Amino acid sequence: MSLIFKIFTLNCWGIPIPLICKDRQDRINAIGDALASNSYDVVCLQEVWSDRDYFLIKEKVSGVLPYSHYFHSGVTGSGICIFSKYQIKETFFHQWPLNGYIHKIHHADWFGGKGVGLCKLSVDRYTVHVYSAHLHAEYDRNFDEYEAHRILQAYDTAQFISLTSEGADLVILAGDLNTEPGDLAYRALLNVAGLVDSFLVAERMLNSDKHATCESWCNSYTPSNLAKKKNLGKRIDYIMYHPGSKLKVVLQDYRLPLPDRVQGKDFSYSDHEAVEATIALSEKKVETTEIDIVERQYIFKDCLVILNNALDRLKTHKTIYLLFAVVLMALLIMSLVFETPYGYIVLFNIVRAIVSILIFICLLMALIWNSIERNAILAGKLAIEVNMMKYSES
Repeated sequence: MSLIFKIFTLNCWGIPIPLICKDRQDRINAIGDALASNSYDVVCLQEVWSDRDYFLIKEKVSGVLPYSHYFHSGVTGSGICIFSKYQIKETFFHQWPLNGYIHKIHHADWFGGKGVGLCKLSVDRYTVHVYSAHLHAEYDRNFDEYEAHRILQAYDTAQFISLTSEGADLVILAGDLNTEPGDLAYRALLNVAGLVDSFLVAERMLNSDKHATCESWCNSYTPSNLAKKKNLGKRIDYIMYHPGSKLKVVLQDYRLPLPDRVQGKDFSYSDHEAVEATIALSEKKVETTEIDIVERQYIFKDCLVILNNALDRLKTHKTIYLLFAVVLMALLIMSLVFETPYGYIVLFNIVRAIVSILIFICLLMALIWNSIERNAILAGKLAIEVNMMKYSES
């Protein structure tokens, strides 16, 4: 007899700043109502940045999803929360060592202390590990300054899943992974953690022009220049799974469950689309899938190329920051040595204060932040090299 298990994931776009995040309160209410009127077994939400929004959703869904957990992290909270029909036995949050840059305030990924959250569920007689993650955003695909960060986050997540899922009957990863199919981060997640992308299994079930989860022409928050072109958008939100040795998993349904607009409104639920997958679990011994060692080696080699390039860039960045600091120090000393023109004392003091702050920032980035990023990249690089050696010897 099969057990049906239904999963939902959505990036809620819940930044509590009205000028940046439109219609947030109405959308959060609508998301809570939509979840409360359905029969999901587990719900993974991202970008729930406000405690008030989390508790609002929690209250709305308490009748159908009585168990929940919010993963607190960073300055603003991770934004990740999980709601469950089944009791949550254990939780754990693993924060990634690389999360973007503190001085990129307009990107703000660093302030969320991003990582991967784990909830262990007891589902009838099965142990189900539900992981939810929100990888660093890709702000410019042509010049992606965060590529190394996202690849390390993906590899770190895959390793975390592999090392914590022993004894699990079912593993699920759901969330906004900010990587498109075929990207190196996507391939690392699937291959290293042995996951299955539910979309690929269910591709025949879908309307081919409506599978994107971000920047789809159907979404009210997609930029008008893309919407007018009927832009298909990109698929960066996923539900992935991997059965343990006891179970056979059959995907029964995959869909984007929410309508294009909130009922009675002219806006969508979020700037992302929700994803829903329904799987059937049955107790049947299945053969263990062989790991594609050749593919894994290719993935590792590609990762190392990008990480080595990132290390080289760090050396350049350190030199540039130190050079800027030296130049600014020279200007500051000159302003102190030479007599300040009468009537401009206040202005010169303000300029000196600004220059002093800039010197501090340059030294901070060159001597401290550069070392933090370098060590994080080296740690990931060494972990990948250990894995490469393991498979080359087998």
